[in-house]
Amino acid sequence: MDNRSSRMARRRTPVVALVAAALVVGGLAACGTADATRPHATAAASQAATTAPRPITRMLTVNGHRLEFYVTPGSNRLPVVVLDSGGGLDASYWKKVAPVLARRTGAEIITYDRSGEGKSPYVPGPWRAPNAAADLAHGLAQLGVTKNMVLVSHSLAGEIATYFVRAHPHAVAGAVLVDASLPPFYSTAETERIVATNQQQIDALKQQPLTPATRQLLDEADGYGPVHLAYHKLAWPASVPATAIVSATTPFPTATDAQLWRQAQQEFVNAAPNRHLVVADHSSHDVPSDRPDVVIKAVEVMVHQVR
Repeated sequence: MDNRSSRMARRRTPVVALVAAALVVGGLAACGTADATRPHATAAASQAATTAPRPITRMLTVNGHRLEFYVTPGSNRLPVVVLDSGGGLDASYWKKVAPVLARRTGAEIITYDRSGEGKSPYVPGPWRAPNAAADLAHGLAQLGVTKNMVLVSHSLAGEIATYFVRAHPHAVAGAVLVDASLPPFYSTAETERIVATNQQQIDALKQQPLTPATRQLLDEADGYGPVHLAYHKLAWPASVPATAIVSATTPFPTATDAQLWRQAQQEFVNAAPNRHLVVADHSSHDVPSDRPDVVIKAVEVMVHQVR
């Protein structure tokens, strides 16, 4: 694991993890770490090492602050693939996926660092998915991408994708939601349980010296209950096809929460005939690291479907 990945791994552990936009208690493996001994991870890494276009770095000003984008050029006849990482992670999280997709699909691939992640400066205040979705939309517009895109969203980024596609349903050709935070999960009972379970850890964090990692966690925890009760009421546009990938273990250490997570993914898929569920066997919540082959295959299928 390189130094950047190591720093990200350490950031995932203060509240155990801000996984899937949920503060989860338990001994979760840090997102952003890969098991190189797994054959699927090793094979994808080997594929990524082959010749692929190099990304172009663009620091853009969006809504009064700056975001770093990474653009791998591709055919303008294909959908643009936009990769969005989970909470506490930046564009480097897709290092096993992006180069392979660029080489195998020929599509333009875009990754980026959200505010406060990677090279993008921190923006003070509570973190809200609608604001992040607006940032992404403005950044993509500056890059000339306003339609025919495939969103690939992991964990927390599932919330960004939901707000994005609701605001721009005709711009999104399809989506691959990777163990993503989806509206059906956040029932009143489940949201209240998450908030209550994690309140002690949040209170403890507030008493500690502020670091970039804890600052981000606290920003994402601010208003968590009301934000997610409102999110629970949202629906994904029926016109936009989606594939939901659920990990074998889910992001939750408790059986009750894990089962509710699986049920929410299935409920999302059952809501429209143009949605499909894929189970990433032998994978933790870090599907892009543990089973990049599953993500790559799902994106390839989606690109072929909507091209």
